[in-house]
Amino acid sequence: MRKFRSRTRIVLTSALVLAVRLSLSAHVGSPDVYCEGDAGPYHLFVTVRVPQVIPGVAEIEIRSATNDVRAIQIVPMRLSGAGSNFPPTPDLTQQSKEDPQFFTGSLWLMESGALKVRVSVGGTKGKGELAVPVPAAAQRTLKMQRPLWGLLAFLMVFLAVGMVFIAGAAVREGNLGPGETPAPERARNARVVMAITTVVVAGILYLGRAWWSAEDNNYQRGVNIFKPPAAETKLENGNRLVIRAKGQDAEWSSYVKMEKVIPDHGHLMHLFVISSPGLDRMWHLHPQRIEGGAFAEELPSMPAGRYQIFADVVDKDGFPWTLVGSVGLAKINGQPLTGDDSAWSGASGAAQAGDSTVSQLADGGRMVWRRATDPLKANLPMNFMFSVEDTFGQPAKDLEPYMGMTGHAEFVSLDLSVFAHVHPAGSVSMAALELARTGLAGASGELPPGMPMAMPMPSAPLSSEVHFPYGFPRPGEYRIFVQIKRSGRVQTGVFDAHVR
Repeated sequence: MRKFRSRTRIVLTSALVLAVRLSLSAHVGSPDVYCEGDAGPYHLFVTVRVPQVIPGVAEIEIRSATNDVRAIQIVPMRLSGAGSNFPPTPDLTQQSKEDPQFFTGSLWLMESGALKVRVSVGGTKGKGELAVPVPAAAQRTLKMQRPLWGLLAFLMVFLAVGMVFIAGAAVREGNLGPGETPAPERARNARVVMAITTVVVAGILYLGRAWWSAEDNNYQRGVNIFKPPAAETKLENGNRLVIRAKGQDAEWSSYVKMEKVIPDHGHLMHLFVISSPGLDRMWHLHPQRIEGGAFAEELPSMPAGRYQIFADVVDKDGFPWTLVGSVGLAKINGQPLTGDDSAWSGASGAAQAGDSTVSQLADGGRMVWRRATDPLKANLPMNFMFSVEDTFGQPAKDLEPYMGMTGHAEFVSLDLSVFAHVHPAGSVSMAALELARTGLAGASGELPPGMPMAMPMPSAPLSSEVHFPYGFPRPGEYRIFVQIKRSGRVQTGVFDAHVR
């Protein structure tokens, strides 16, 4: 615990760093990718079940909003840089016989990093394409099954012995005509070649085993397992929170450079500070980058307590990271919120088991969760729909874009093992989505100067409804924070969900 003293007060604070939980796509404990968008004239809801091991097979589920889609092809590519514009041969998805608007397919993801799945659609309205960002990284290792090990060992021995005999036969009987007998010197040379081939093959097998053992040791030690940096936090001058990325090892620390992260819908970092336990207070803040690649935020007024921190950033290649930490704070008398920063305090109290579908807003209106699924189930792609009503119970007509979109949602499990920052386009990072759509990154992965990383502001009046494509990753109790902007003021609706 570190003490900060001033003439008027004493602030006691402790900064604890938590190990980052396995996370993907700027999320914690929520690896699957959900994306909704247009492939030309066709509106699609795409789900990518990211494999736990790399190389691994990703399962792709696609639902079309209309029944005029005839065929869908899918192909994995790099999100940016070299290879991002040279797709391999695409795979054709399978159309469901029971539900013609539903398509499924599988793709091998052969490498880790920022990838994308290009979806090519053909139908009665012509062709269209949609690119879905997919952050891929090994999250665990799998043991080889004994029958598979035995089969592979047999094939290895069979091929090795076969190469030796093939080399000998080529020297002993090559260029012989029908019925000719090889000369003694040919047989002697064949034995020499077979001996040399045996040594070469044995050397190749030895080097292969050494490489395999090295890779296996790396995985066993966790070197090749996804290890994003943790959020190291420190409170300075009473209310200035400084956040640094603390790598768990040199291997993964080299992949993300905080001084080179790119803007994601207008901000380099999206910081969520949530009271723990209870989840009855939440702040959505946007720290500024300071010297040395750290980020700093002047905290607003906050009561004493312990807070969980989730900090979203996107690296220059489009790979999203969520840094996780925890900090204990004494009461802070900070400055009022400005700009896109927002706060919510628990009028509905601490999160608890059960469901809620109505949330009162600070201005007297309310937000209603239009649930289409009951009961809620894990690993089920859903479109979360929320409608905003004014103080008279009528659809609100004063919604404004909040950081370039109709709303933001944060899905948080009560035990804090799941955190997902979701947009109307889905669980994908908006910066990565723009990279996938435009392909403007150069071969080096660097962004061209002035590249906009915020979605365009809608020109037409916004609807009173906001929606978010997502799926709960596991059963349990969740709290959902839905943020919208009305008449220049950010408001937050809060809902509890029980997931089976």
